[in-house]
Amino acid sequence: MGKRFTYQHNDIDSLCKNLDRATKIAEKTGGGILVISEGVFGMRGEQGKIKEIVQLKNKYKFRLLVDDAHGFGTLGPTGAGAGEEQGVQNEIDVYFATFAKSMASTGAFIAADEMIINYLKYNMRSQVFAKSLQMQLVVGALKRLDLIKNYPEIRQNLWSNVNNLQNGLKEQDFDLGTTQSCVTPVFLKGSIHEAMVMVRELREKYRIFCSIVVYPVIPKGLILLRLIPTASHNIEDINETLEAFSKIRSKLKDGTYQKIAQKIAVTT
Repeated sequence: MGKRFTYQHNDIDSLCKNLDRATKIAEKTGGGILVISEGVFGMRGEQGKIKEIVQLKNKYKFRLLVDDAHGFGTLGPTGAGAGEEQGVQNEIDVYFATFAKSMASTGAFIAADEMIINYLKYNMRSQVFAKSLQMQLVVGALKRLDLIKNYPEIRQNLWSNVNNLQNGLKEQDFDLGTTQSCVTPVFLKGSIHEAMVMVRELREKYRIFCSIVVYPVIPKGLILLRLIPTASHNIEDINETLEAFSKIRSKLKDGTYQKIAQKIAVTT
């Protein structure tokens, strides 16, 4: 029922302008303000400016909700997420993350003060007839949480793979944007049809599966191939990936994928 304002991506000045607007409304209505940010933005891999947002609490009155799907389990000294990585985890009022990323399962959780959690339990429409997770998923989640907390070498191996992959791609002059996480976006120039041919060849010929992002999520003429290394990969996997990406870029540049895409278009 409340008013909603959108601030520009990771733009603190834009957020302040919207907080000024929201504060005026809240003062008239007696309502509250909730600021929402991602911990890690899933497409580009950038971290949200959680520390800078928290500092705004000295000027504005609001609660902060962080969706940290890609940060939980991978960032911070104990894997607690983007807030811990930036030293402000305890200043996040409502923390959301999923079991589907670092914990390789299904389900999700939300953490906050008891009052907030009880309010959500009894007022969220999606919870009225909801059932709890199946017991095997709960046991699995607890075990995975134990691994995150007590086996830092798993996370260290993850980051070793991430650094080897990202540094190797940068050495070959691939554009990775401004990623600050395990999410490794590779930006290339080409059409949607070329992108489809390219990811098919990556999968069928090089045994590499990666997500593809095209227009309208990103501007026309750009292709984003999103790689996310895991702790179970090894240096051989990384080297195979680097070699494969070098080869597909060459085919993209020399028009090979464009010709294949045109043939497919004529056939269909």
